[in-house]
Amino acid sequence: MIWKSLFFILYFTQAIFCLNEIRWCTISEAEKQKCIAMTLAFKQAQIAPSLSCVEGNSSLNCARMVKENVADAVTLDGRLIYQAGKQYNLRPVVGEVYDQGVGTSYYAVAVVRKNSNITINSLKGTKSCHTGFQKTSGWNVPIGYLIDSGRMSAVACDISQGVGNFFTKSCVPGADKLAYPSLCEMCKGDGSGQNVCLPNGQEMYQDYEGAFRCLVEGGDVAFVKHSTVPDNSDGITSVAWAKGVLSSDYQLLCRDGSRADVSEWRQCNLARVPARAVVTRPDVDASLIYKMLHEGQQKYNDLSSSFKMFDSSVYNGTNLLFRDVTTELRMISNQTYQAWLGDEFLQAMTGIDCDPDKLPKSFRWCSISTEEVWKCADMAVAFYNKTLFPSIQCVSAGSHEECMKLIQQKQVDAVTLDGGDIFTAGKTYGLVPAAAESYSESDSSDNYYSVALVHKNPLDAFTFNELKGRKSCHTGYMRTAGWNIPVGVLTRKGLIRPDGCNIAKGVSDFFSASCVPGANGKEFPSKLCQLCKGDGSGKYKCENNSNEEYYGYSGAFRCLVEGGEVAFVKHTTVFENSDGNNTAEWAKKLISSDFQLLCPNGARAEVIQYRDCNWGQVPAHAVMVHPDTNIHALFGLLDTAQNYYGSDINSEFKMFDSSLYSKKDLIFKDSTYKIVPVKEKKTYEQWLGRHYIESLEGLQCSSSKDITTANALLLLISNILLIKFCA
Repeated sequence: MIWKSLFFILYFTQAIFCLNEIRWCTISEAEKQKCIAMTLAFKQAQIAPSLSCVEGNSSLNCARMVKENVADAVTLDGRLIYQAGKQYNLRPVVGEVYDQGVGTSYYAVAVVRKNSNITINSLKGTKSCHTGFQKTSGWNVPIGYLIDSGRMSAVACDISQGVGNFFTKSCVPGADKLAYPSLCEMCKGDGSGQNVCLPNGQEMYQDYEGAFRCLVEGGDVAFVKHSTVPDNSDGITSVAWAKGVLSSDYQLLCRDGSRADVSEWRQCNLARVPARAVVTRPDVDASLIYKMLHEGQQKYNDLSSSFKMFDSSVYNGTNLLFRDVTTELRMISNQTYQAWLGDEFLQAMTGIDCDPDKLPKSFRWCSISTEEVWKCADMAVAFYNKTLFPSIQCVSAGSHEECMKLIQQKQVDAVTLDGGDIFTAGKTYGLVPAAAESYSESDSSDNYYSVALVHKNPLDAFTFNELKGRKSCHTGYMRTAGWNIPVGVLTRKGLIRPDGCNIAKGVSDFFSASCVPGANGKEFPSKLCQLCKGDGSGKYKCENNSNEEYYGYSGAFRCLVEGGEVAFVKHTTVFENSDGNNTAEWAKKLISSDFQLLCPNGARAEVIQYRDCNWGQVPAHAVMVHPDTNIHALFGLLDTAQNYYGSDINSEFKMFDSSLYSKKDLIFKDSTYKIVPVKEKKTYEQWLGRHYIESLEGLQCSSSKDITTANALLLLISNILLIKFCA
């Protein structure tokens, strides 16, 4: 056994430290010929390790051959470095340097006319000019960024259709003009009606110069690189179309929604595009590859040399092995593909990385009640009727936490959760947000307000400081607006005094009776379920789902209406269930002005004053999925679906209305205005916010033996929720 181990150690030591030949993978016959010439030149100069050439026929196939130890190295561009790193665990080890004033990179920018009012947030509906289909600066970076940031969506990974729906018309040389005619509508071909939209060099709007010309001659935005405008304006070039073009007449679109002069591309761009780089396996000593290439470029990077590493003209090609504009090759210090590509470029690649063949046939949606399963089934049929893909498949579970477990096990794909459950889903089960609810057309913060709702009663106008002994109604145990925030605030204010760390006991001692759906276990005081109703027939009392009639926002409000004294809900709950907006028997005669809000400062306020009288602003509900799920495909499905079914006046299906099923807030909250992207908030920490998470994880409870983790976390949340009340 020892000898066998020593053999493997010696084998891998030789593989890593004694590599005496580098097998270079070539992607074309022309590149193969240049590689053979480089092999002979290096041999003549006695450069070690020696070099040999293997045929790969394509860049991605070469990456696979390197991974499988059939080859050792290949030069890839940024998009392929992303794929090789993600799929094959390859690492960039030697980077190309260009004489562009920016070292081993350039910048992808969006150019518009200075006299237009277009921003990155108002691109939808404009006319776009692109260098070419799947080109880095003209397609991959801008389209990937727009998709990843949620400004653009694509159903079933049909990115070309997504672009066609987003822009009114475009010129994308190389696009399929039969399948997506709008992508070629702006193109001009060679001027005689031929070669329109073809990537053969005859389309006058192709490449950097052509895309800028497209903008000059009628487009609204051009996706090019940072040097394109300076290179084609201010008399630098003598071509007819560029005469009289002034760089000062154009500006750049910045990611933050602002604009900048074309000279400010370092600060205002869509992404830094990394240079091409040589990639290899982790077990190959990168210093040997660099040593070979460094010695080669010292001898063969000269106009008088017999072989030229950075010139492909002799082989009837361009950019063979290395880009022809390369000035030198440089060792990469941090040899991870993520570090080489950079955050912004990675973001764009994540957006564009959508393979239709890898999508599931359906998204399995987790539903936690009979009524929610019914609505889910109707949603599946409605989506099918509009040929939306992937289809929806409905799966039943007993609780949100059971849904989390099923998603973690990849037996289910998605569920909509509130802030408290989002924390559990992310922290305990590793789930991530894929889409979110927004509750107002005018509010883009994707947050809502936690409020304490009470009856307007002049004879009993109790205040925040007089809550002790009242009957309380909660949306559910560990729910954000119904439990975490109000109980945290009351604890922080010193009104609720936990028994050690036993928050549930403290709540039970504070209120005379409560309904806290989900607090029906043996470890909870019975008073927490005393007000609960179940399904009306004595079953399911205090269950953590809609079988309990007092569950959720509408349920907690109903609990208040039918006997409670305070309901902890979100700010829209009273409006959704009064003034004729809820036709259920218990709600149809309710008037919103008959209720008021309790403010933590001791005052009362009208229900419309929730912005100034609330207990905390919290993140919106989010659709949570397994991190392996393609969040862009899921958002693309929901975003397109809401174009058909997002209105409450739709007769076929209503995504944001549950009245047909005699329940509220099924699948999505009924108060949802629209489904929105999570943008850069792609983890539960980012979605909930740093302060919220730090508070949850920062408290150390001295009586941990007597309290559940959930109670300890709840005590912790109070530290942050009352910062503004204790200032």
